[in-house]
This record gives sequence, C-alpha cells and structure tokens, in this order.
Amino acid sequence: MSTWVPKEVQAGLDAARKKSLKKSTKMRVEADGHSFRVLKYRENGFTLDIEDAPHLRGLVDLFDGGRHVYQCLIVASEEDGDLMHYEFKRATVAEDTPPTDYFKGENQPTALLADQS
Repeated sequence: MSTWVPKEVQAGLDAARKKSLKKSTKMRVEADGHSFRVLKYRENGFTLDIEDAPHLRGLVDLFDGGRHVYQCLIVASEEDGDLMHYEFKRATVAEDTPPTDYFKGENQPTALLADQS
C-alpha cells in the first residue's frame, strides 16, 4: 500500500486543514496595529499561519474574541511547514480594572455619605 499523494491533492488537504483551524478558534494576536488569527493555542505558546504573519517578536496582545486575555512577550520558536510556532517568554493576564495600591478589607465602606441636615 502506497501513501504517496499528488502535489495538488496534498495542497488541497493542507488548505482545508488550515481553513478548519481558522474557523475553530476565535483567538487572535495583535502586534504593531496588525491582527493575526491564532490557529492553535497552547499553554506555553501559540501557532500562526506563516503566510499571514511575519516573524513576530516582542510584546503582543492576545485576544479571545473581543476579550483581552494576555499581554505577552513572545519569540518565534520553530517553523513547521506552513505554520510558525511562538513561545511565551512572559504572559501576563490582562485585567479590566487598574491595580490598587491599598488593602481592601471585607467590611470596608464603599462610599461616604455626607450629612444632609
């Protein structure tokens, strides 16, 4: 039994695989004002289509749909055919609120009501 397939068939299979990967994820990376679709997300990095994304390096923002998930420091780790794998050097969780510089106790008042008399 032979596992050889014509180049046209292999190209069609690769294109179909990339298309299904792009549809299955909502994650995207933004760098330098450009947005790139994440094909695979892993705990220690992610994978992009090498045709769409250049060799990214440095600080990027990772989004899941419209929600900002991480601010990451990345480096390109390896090229695998038409895919480029990136690894996190640092991945900081993005917060919706700024950090506080004081302790918030359980019974701390949330507001001060002035005397209206």
